[in-house]
Amino acid sequence: MSEPPLELREVVKEYEGGGETVRALDGVDFRVERGEFVSVIGPSGSGKSTMLNVLGLLDVPTSGEVFVDGRDATALSDRERTQARKEYVGFVFQQFYLIPSLSALENVLLPTRFASDPGARERATDLLERVGLADRLDHRPDELSGGQKQRVAIARALVNEPAVLLADEPTGNLDRETGTQVLDEFEHIRERGVAVVTVTHDPLVGDYADRTVSIVDGRLE
Repeated sequence: MSEPPLELREVVKEYEGGGETVRALDGVDFRVERGEFVSVIGPSGSGKSTMLNVLGLLDVPTSGEVFVDGRDATALSDRERTQARKEYVGFVFQQFYLIPSLSALENVLLPTRFASDPGARERATDLLERVGLADRLDHRPDELSGGQKQRVAIARALVNEPAVLLADEPTGNLDRETGTQVLDEFEHIRERGVAVVTVTHDPLVGDYADRTVSIVDGRLE
């Protein structure tokens, strides 16, 4: 049996603020398997985004361990974490974060910009075609609908062929029809063996997920 692409073991994350220590994650154990779609739900301030940041190696736990493809990534240097993120993790955010002056294709190519990757342009074009944007390659973000922007963001997250896609409220700014289209795309992604983890308030996401976990006060339930 292959190792899970991402795993947390007894992860605690604390922040200092206002003269007190806030425990955002309190002994979290979590793993996602290849091709699995997991939805993480919980009230605001429950620790969802902190959990996503630790999973994506954007933040370091106060204690506990983070494993990437079976390798302990807890004590990696900043440079090593950046490389591991590039190899294993793609991110999709509620706000899209597309560069307004770049075309859809150029936005998708951004994560490959600082590496010698001769196949990147072909991969980026293929991804945009797969998400239904073959006729929008040269369009800038202000020429795209909300759903089209989100699909560009999904293609950008996949251009480095990650093992896991992490999505923070991916349908939060979309109407129901467009949100359904984005979730349908997540279905296609997981069919190719990519794990998908979303944090969300949207009950529609749960209809697509293999598993839904709830986090309250930093603890998974």
